[in-house]
Amino acid sequence: MTNEIRQFVLDSLSEMKYDVTGIDDDTTLGPAGADLESLALAELTVRVEERYGVRFDDDEAEALATSTVGELCAAVAARLETATA
Repeated sequence: MTNEIRQFVLDSLSEMKYDVTGIDDDTTLGPAGADLESLALAELTVRVEERYGVRFDDDEAEALATSTVGELCAAVAARLETATA
């Protein structure tokens, strides 16, 4: 499931006109990595929430700026596992 989520994140970033070359699980989403600004990060969060039916509260969404792609994917996967358990 994590691979599917990762691919969705990368596809979303491409659609949002971000260069995904070299982005991997260790790439941070914020300025030090993928360089998403706050609006782009919010858009990515909404895309993930809508696609997977999960929700991030405001504090969690704000913390995503310092998260890596892998951490985002793991957080979504964990929410999905909890929802199906």
